[in-house]
Amino acid sequence: MHARLLSAPSHAFAASSSPLPFAAAHPCRASWTPRPTSPPPPLSLLRATASMHPSPPPEGHSDQPVHGVTNTVVGVLGGGQLGKMLCQAASQMGVRMAILDPLEDCPASSVCHEHVVGSFNDGATVSEFAKRCGVLTVEIEHVDAVTLEKLEKQGIDCEPKASTIMIIQDKYRQKTHFSKFGIPLPDFVEVDTLSSIEKAGEMFGYPLMVKSKRLAYDGRGNAVAHDKKELSSVVASLGGFEHGLYVERWTSFVKELSVIVARSRDGSTVCYPVVETIHKDNICHVVEAPAEVPDKIKKLATNVAEKAIKSLEGAGVFAVELFLTQDNQVLLNEVAPRPHNSGHHTIESCYTSQYEQHLRAILGLPLGDPSMKAPASIMYNILGEDEGEAGFTQAHQLIERALDISGASVHWYAKPEIRKQRKMGHITIVGPSKYSVKARLDKLLQRDAYDPKKVKPRAAIIMGSDSDLPVMKDAAVVLKKFNIPFELTIVSAHRTPERMYHYALSAKERGLEVIIAGAGGAAHLPGMVASLTSVPVIGVPIMTSSLHGTDSLLSIVQMPKGIPVATVAIGNAENAGLLAVRMLASRDPELGDKATEYQHDLRDMVLEKAKRLEELGWEEYTELYLKKH
Repeated sequence: MHARLLSAPSHAFAASSSPLPFAAAHPCRASWTPRPTSPPPPLSLLRATASMHPSPPPEGHSDQPVHGVTNTVVGVLGGGQLGKMLCQAASQMGVRMAILDPLEDCPASSVCHEHVVGSFNDGATVSEFAKRCGVLTVEIEHVDAVTLEKLEKQGIDCEPKASTIMIIQDKYRQKTHFSKFGIPLPDFVEVDTLSSIEKAGEMFGYPLMVKSKRLAYDGRGNAVAHDKKELSSVVASLGGFEHGLYVERWTSFVKELSVIVARSRDGSTVCYPVVETIHKDNICHVVEAPAEVPDKIKKLATNVAEKAIKSLEGAGVFAVELFLTQDNQVLLNEVAPRPHNSGHHTIESCYTSQYEQHLRAILGLPLGDPSMKAPASIMYNILGEDEGEAGFTQAHQLIERALDISGASVHWYAKPEIRKQRKMGHITIVGPSKYSVKARLDKLLQRDAYDPKKVKPRAAIIMGSDSDLPVMKDAAVVLKKFNIPFELTIVSAHRTPERMYHYALSAKERGLEVIIAGAGGAAHLPGMVASLTSVPVIGVPIMTSSLHGTDSLLSIVQMPKGIPVATVAIGNAENAGLLAVRMLASRDPELGDKATEYQHDLRDMVLEKAKRLEELGWEEYTELYLKKH
């Protein structure tokens, strides 16, 4: 057992001629030196050393008045990037943080109040560290849970509880636990001999997912057997049956989803919006928020996640990773009892980040609002592309590009060494729409321009007949001018009622934000669509030969109460397009700027005409500009 206390680091920065403060070396790499004047004190002296800066006892155990949010010192087992971001959130709240991590230059060491260098898997070290904390939590689940259980019996406040950590540490035990509570899971079974895994292969079929029970994360501890012949080699690659293995039925999923769930000390929970996680070599690479799935899938995913977390003990933030299958089932993959990679985006995109939320939960403070304050967000993990200086150089180049992208925020973890596929930092991009943030990510990664054919439309232009297209194309011209992705199709209320019904019902789930519907004569299309969806509908009256479009206009404006339909002048699809732009601009600042610029252009055009008319006089002006029309 060996541990020592390091004081808080200095924040001096070396001068550099580069536009970035870290360009001369590595991106944001922390650099500080512990006090060298004396050898590290033995663990037995930690309490005496810390007495120079005494930590107040937990609230409820002292008569001292609370200064700020809390007097409680939060102890964190682990000082990686999650610990660092916890400390950054704590700094804003004025919460004192102590970190236990074996690395002197771990990411959290530069931002914590106290850093104890020692192993979070050593029982004596953890026990001594816990004495200086009001509440103990984790940023990694691979800790000494047995010691945490003993500490709880001694009255130490551990959140989440040791029982939860023990369940999560063993993935087979985790699956067994959740199955008892009726949580939907892929089929699984424990295997401990070659015959048992062969039997599992016969039962589940191939490919067969083989997993280690413990110490499995970021793709480590998982292997796939494509047929019976591969079973022996797959088992050997995972350390043999003595390492502890189980198998799962192969899940053909269409998306991987994640839900961050916060649980308070009183058991109440709040859930963050469902996100989609995209993996590269079994490591989370991109997170898109919110997930582009139907509302019913979001509700199902949230319900599964919340039910799973309510079955565990303790407060804090939990990440629930899920599979969405081809037949719209949501299956639980695994749970992390801590802040998670899929929640990094919350720092910029949500009213309460997952890190602040974790502190609120474990300290018994009111849980914050988990909803998104930005319409869309995308998180990109900076993974090591190479070893050594070459890897740092590539990461630095990516960061330089990110600093030139609107809505992008860079997080560099300051890990001292870079390896291939190691998580070195992340970049979060927030924006007014999924189209916008994905386009910015493409710019960051220097990929080809985002393919419009793959972009989900924000607006729709529909009409009852192709004879309406000469009018309705004007709306398409406007949407194209403002770079708004849209779809244009024929939907007849009278000749294809079933198509109209399904089109309107699915509009919101497909991501449409406004519908422009052109109709002539009886003009039932705008009203019928509006009655089936909450998406705003703008009706365009089409001129007819009999009543010159007045019938269409009156039909659209005479909708009953509760079924609103906006409308424009007869045949004025251009104004319908501009109205759609303004609707979308109400929650899209960039689009709002473009709409304002368009108004200014109209103003300037009118002012220029007025100037010419005044300078030339009406006769010459008419001759030059009006007669030719």
